[in-house]
Amino acid sequence: MTIKPDYSQPVPEHLGKVHFIGIGGSGMSGIARMLIRAGHVVTGSDVRESGNITELRKLGAFVSIGHDANNLGDCDTVVVTSALWPTNPEYLLAQEKNLPILHRSQALKYLTEGKKLISIAGAHGKTTSTGMVVTGLRALGEDPSFVNGGVIAAYGKSAEGGSSNLFVIEADESDGSFLHYKTSIALITNVDPDHLDHYGSLENFEAEFARFANGASDFVAISADDQGSVRVSKLLNSKKIIRFGFASDAEVRLHSVDATGPQVSFTVSFAGTDYHAVLTIAGEHNALNAAGAFAVLVGLGFDPKASLAAIATFSGTERRFELHGEYRGVKVYDDFAHHPTEVSAALKGARAVVGYGRLITVFQPHLYSRTKLFAKEFAQALAASDEVVVLDIYAAREDPEPGVTGALIADLFIEQNRMHYVPIWDDVPAVAASIARPGDFIITMGCGDVYRQVPGILQALEK
Repeated sequence: MTIKPDYSQPVPEHLGKVHFIGIGGSGMSGIARMLIRAGHVVTGSDVRESGNITELRKLGAFVSIGHDANNLGDCDTVVVTSALWPTNPEYLLAQEKNLPILHRSQALKYLTEGKKLISIAGAHGKTTSTGMVVTGLRALGEDPSFVNGGVIAAYGKSAEGGSSNLFVIEADESDGSFLHYKTSIALITNVDPDHLDHYGSLENFEAEFARFANGASDFVAISADDQGSVRVSKLLNSKKIIRFGFASDAEVRLHSVDATGPQVSFTVSFAGTDYHAVLTIAGEHNALNAAGAFAVLVGLGFDPKASLAAIATFSGTERRFELHGEYRGVKVYDDFAHHPTEVSAALKGARAVVGYGRLITVFQPHLYSRTKLFAKEFAQALAASDEVVVLDIYAAREDPEPGVTGALIADLFIEQNRMHYVPIWDDVPAVAASIARPGDFIITMGCGDVYRQVPGILQALEK
């Protein structure tokens, strides 16, 4: 099992030279980028090369591939994630040397001190919503700092420093770290059950979201639709709350959604006036994300019409229905969806784009605990595909659990002739390519490393 972050570790007044263990992820690399901008010397390590690491090196970071105690060098502060194993040699040496070991949320809190912080949380939708808020603010003439969990396509970055007092972050609820920020504005996209291995129960999960929202000093924007958010809303203090969604009593009410094509159109009603928009991306779920971002902008005092127009300039984030190539008339996409609700929404949006082609989903389950808890729901969500290829589980921060494999999902799929369980990694491209025919769409899906299958699938299609 991975480490339990020690949030009691005081953050030094001056971080000095900072070493990141696992620097390549979107969140860690974004924080590293911001610290470099702030004048810190940054080093780091990770298990493999990536685009994020290439960019960090260009900015002056020294990054090693592979974990080794020697990578620690003469650093003053160490930054880690919850996905770190306690046997990591760099982590062990940092403990031996009594160096400050900060969870990444503590390093991010250090960066946000003195700023008006907009924290965006939720079981899903937060990366896109963060991108929408950042894009909207920029289009309205603001220059916010931001750290997102994914690369905002228009900027080619997951993080950047800005000149204004606004700071926008994707706040991670998976390990409770979203409670540690000094949040001014909280946006909660939804409170769908997830990470119950950490929280122990649905009640605890929802109670932590309520603590997060009640910690916001200015206002809270929260979904009016999903039942978790409705229950959390009842636990909130009487500060300003802006609810958004399809619910008839929502302050930002979404209606007239047309998600039948590659660009979703919709109308929001706010303060007695309707405002219409067309996004450049697909899916009813993205109309909901836009409504949440709109709630944040109007809550900040921006003009409603200008706010929605600004949000409509958002062009997506990487790993959200992202096209990677086409061979033999088969398009290959990649998507980050890893929770049953996300999978269902992503496939619904993809179906609107596919038209008459078939949808072939290559799905990699993420976490043994999530797979065990939601196997039936995953099977039901994936049924929206015409064909499904299920891989084995990406363990991330968890130890293997006997009897818990991708077969749990595959065996619960009702139409077994459309299900292909492929536990051997190297066999996946050939299986996916053999199923496809001209006009089809293949989507690799999951938040592990399933995206690494894309080049192999394209090569298999070419052959």
